Amino acid sequence: MPTARPGECIDTAPHIEEIDYSDLKLQVTTDRYYSPEYHEREREQLWMRVWQVAARADELPEAGDWMEYRIFDQSFVLVRGKDGQIRGFVNACRHRGNAFCEGKGHSPRFTCPYHNWSYGLDGQLLAVAKPDFDGTVEEFVGNKDELGLIRVPVEVFAGFIFINPDRNAPPLAEFLGEAGPVLEAFHLDEMVPVGMNVRETINCNWKVVMDAFYESYHVQAVHPELIPIMDLSKERYCRLGNHGATTVPFQGTDEAETDHSKQIEAFRNIPKPNFPGLAEVFPRFEELVASYSKPDGSLAFPEGISGRLLFQQAARESLTGKGLDVSGLTDNQMSDFEFWSLFPNVYIQLRAGESTVIIARPHPDGDPNRCYWRVAHYIWLPPEERDAQRTEMTDIPEGGHVPYFLALEQDFSQMEDQQKGLRNSSLTHMTLTRQEPKVAQFHTVLDCWMA
Repeated sequence: MPTARPGECIDTAPHIEEIDYSDLKLQVTTDRYYSPEYHEREREQLWMRVWQVAARADELPEAGDWMEYRIFDQSFVLVRGKDGQIRGFVNACRHRGNAFCEGKGHSPRFTCPYHNWSYGLDGQLLAVAKPDFDGTVEEFVGNKDELGLIRVPVEVFAGFIFINPDRNAPPLAEFLGEAGPVLEAFHLDEMVPVGMNVRETINCNWKVVMDAFYESYHVQAVHPELIPIMDLSKERYCRLGNHGATTVPFQGTDEAETDHSKQIEAFRNIPKPNFPGLAEVFPRFEELVASYSKPDGSLAFPEGISGRLLFQQAARESLTGKGLDVSGLTDNQMSDFEFWSLFPNVYIQLRAGESTVIIARPHPDGDPNRCYWRVAHYIWLPPEERDAQRTEMTDIPEGGHVPYFLALEQDFSQMEDQQKGLRNSSLTHMTLTRQEPKVAQFHTVLDCWMA
């Protein structure tokens, strides 16, 4: 018997119209998007307690590489140790509390610039300056072993560095639950950012960003060019604890379409700038199509063969030929994008060999009407090609903007307008539809944390 693949739970998930909404919220209060009081409660109840993505592990490739991670007014240091492990510490010297790191850098140790206390990459106190004292360090400051940097939970999963400000947090695997094995099969840890990797400020609450990418209901209004290649009537929704994923068959015609040419043209008409990772599949796809062509150029597929199956075969062969292990992925995962909501603030558009990841988090200035978002497109490449094609992150200056590809630019432009509408005090709640299960799940889970 064939081995079960983790993604089968998404392939067989219920269609949108079959979802049980009995425990999901379809009315969402609007004060959560603009209220300073809600924002402060969210800081304490959610952000100081939840696992959150801080960076990619390959941003700290060498021992001694470090970077600062800030959430609200809290500052942490992520550093790769001599043993290769990435650790996280509160960015405060144990002597008088000075922050000793800002931005990112490389150092064999951390030295506080105020009084020259120094710490190892493992956080242990190494030395203290005592110019006028001849006694031991222990006589000068007490037990040296108890004065290391304050450590916070940090784990790496799928190439992302997760941090939790709560020192008593449960393990990351427990937080990810069933979502973990499904995501692991894609080998996200082997993908690198190519072409797009930016961070900029948006004048909207971070939850507006999440709402926008957690549903496909807006495609018919905002992305009309995607309608021919996405059959939203067949959208599936898989709920995985606090997280979830939807998927839509990535084809412009029904698989039962008897005109094989229409099947093939549906794939050829995919707007490739929106899906750059698909480009490498088409040469093999065209070879497979040609093998079923008659002398007059018409197509004759035997029973059981369709344009969709040929595209999936082409994707599997192309990626396997490059060296990516796709044995843990289903056929649908070779062609169809999965749209993930990873609570609280990560959206992943995912297909075999590529992904687009969007992460939104509160702005450090404390204004609930602003947030940072980071957008990166990741591609699986053979190890020897990754460094040459890697796109480093660009921080867009305040007030600036970088043009995205069409669909993403369309989303960006509407989010600030939504924030303006949500701030109207007479609008006390939003009403969701039954085509927005991930949005309903997101706010249901958020309310549990806030309670």
